[in-house]
Amino acid sequence: MKHWKELCTLSLVHFMAFPEMQSGGSHFAASIDRLAAMDFFGALEMGAVAAPADRAAVRKAAEKHGLKIAVGVQPVILGEGIDLNSADTDARIAAVRRLTALIDRSAEMDAGAFVILSGKDPGDQNRGAAYLRLKDSVERLAEHSGRLGIDTVLEIFDRSVEKKALVGPAQEAADFADSVRIARAARPAFGLLYDMGHMPLLGETPHTALPILAPHLVEVHLGNCVLDPESPIYGDKHPRFGYPGGIAGVAELVAFLRELFAVGFLREEVDGDPRPWVGFEVRPQAGETTEDILANIQTTWEAAWRQL
Repeated sequence: MKHWKELCTLSLVHFMAFPEMQSGGSHFAASIDRLAAMDFFGALEMGAVAAPADRAAVRKAAEKHGLKIAVGVQPVILGEGIDLNSADTDARIAAVRRLTALIDRSAEMDAGAFVILSGKDPGDQNRGAAYLRLKDSVERLAEHSGRLGIDTVLEIFDRSVEKKALVGPAQEAADFADSVRIARAARPAFGLLYDMGHMPLLGETPHTALPILAPHLVEVHLGNCVLDPESPIYGDKHPRFGYPGGIAGVAELVAFLRELFAVGFLREEVDGDPRPWVGFEVRPQAGETTEDILANIQTTWEAAWRQL
């Protein structure tokens, strides 16, 4: 097996690794300098950086170190209750308008991708109509982002545990991606993001989900979760690999990566760029630091790659 740097681009979800900076603040450039010194990540997934000066600092620091940038607005969507499939037309129009403005901000950081999630699942009887509304919203966002050279990426979340999102189970997510492609064949790039840490919350496995999603995947996230309802971090809390009560360690990461190779998302021969993005989404828990989780990511990844 070749060195992983030849076969994929490792990214870090910055706003999870540095939760104190999720809603803005300073020291963005210093944090990027710190990550670049690891010589491990090739890309960073920033949040919706609020201040223009901070967005300029992110772009400058990323360019200095040759790091690619994506922007994930999941915290904004969840924090503000934004629903791209809302049955309330005014609310849905406002949601699209709000995210369109965040796409413009992402362009200031020279982002190549803009990551979103669907709204809440309305239940069996209303799900079909919700998917049609989501499709319209996503197409509007993708058309706008595409004009700026940015891909729109929809992350798949749990439906019944915590986020309770419309998208959703693997087959439904793939069917939705198909509907967007068919409706707007000439539209800008659009794809799905599947999170290893969300997989158990959906009752899925690498073997059941990844073959279905493979034609539509533009990124995967690697992470962990806890399924014990009695745990204080039950659900989608992004603990480190090997966390007590968690479901993912080195062995589970190896199985996930092997399936990514099996479905062709990862390949042993890559013709130049863009190499597929493989992102880590891990958050320090109580008593842990950012340094702790960065060390855990690197150690777990290197141990898993040696077993491929």
